[in-house]
Amino acid sequence: MPDHAVDRPVPTGEAPLAILYRDAHIVAIDKPPNLLVHRSEIDRHETRFAIQILRDQIGQRVWPAHRLDRGTSGVLLFGLSPKMMRELGRQFEAGTVEKRYLAVVRGHPPATGEIDHPLTRQRDDYEFRGEHSSEEAQAAVTHFRTLATVELPVAVDRYPCSRYALLELTPVTGRRHQIRRHLKHISHPIIGDTTYGKGKHNRYFWEQLACRRLLLACTQLRFLHPVSQQPMTVNARVGGEFAELLERFGWALP
Repeated sequence: MPDHAVDRPVPTGEAPLAILYRDAHIVAIDKPPNLLVHRSEIDRHETRFAIQILRDQIGQRVWPAHRLDRGTSGVLLFGLSPKMMRELGRQFEAGTVEKRYLAVVRGHPPATGEIDHPLTRQRDDYEFRGEHSSEEAQAAVTHFRTLATVELPVAVDRYPCSRYALLELTPVTGRRHQIRRHLKHISHPIIGDTTYGKGKHNRYFWEQLACRRLLLACTQLRFLHPVSQQPMTVNARVGGEFAELLERFGWALP
């Protein structure tokens, strides 16, 4: 931890962010669900952002090296200078950062699999579209492994029983909403996904299982430290409603 960085008291009513790793150059946090990384024109009413909370918490500016969707929790990496942010960002762009996610999905997927399905580029409504900006689908690959399954004697949809599974996912590429879109593509959408998921199953988890979040979490990032070039591994455990659901289903993480 750098000598010049002094942690400041967290504003009243604001829970501090869990810091997973910190040195003079980078910091990694465990982003809670339903927190935006930065200000967005789509969510103009929001006043809480990971950048602002972390800046106030550690007493220095931070620059995100990548993004996590608002509903996704887990490892979020920042540079403590624009240079460190760019160095980390290059690794993400080159696809050399290894990412591990956990998700709860509808149905029982195969034990292992690869989703190789190109995705069209998605932009925010306010994002600039240049004259030569391509709208063609880009290569996108995600590997998955089924860790656990459950079958509930409840007719949520048109079947007398409802099946769910816990998946470990490793995206090879980094397209926007890639994991969520890929799981929809193979008909195993993530529970709690209001954009790509199934409303009936989302409502069942909300009303009957007290789980009101997107069940997707980034649990590990592996990358090279931008200064020392030493391999780094940063892990985050799922918590809150996600952890409670795993316990309820009797699912133990490896």
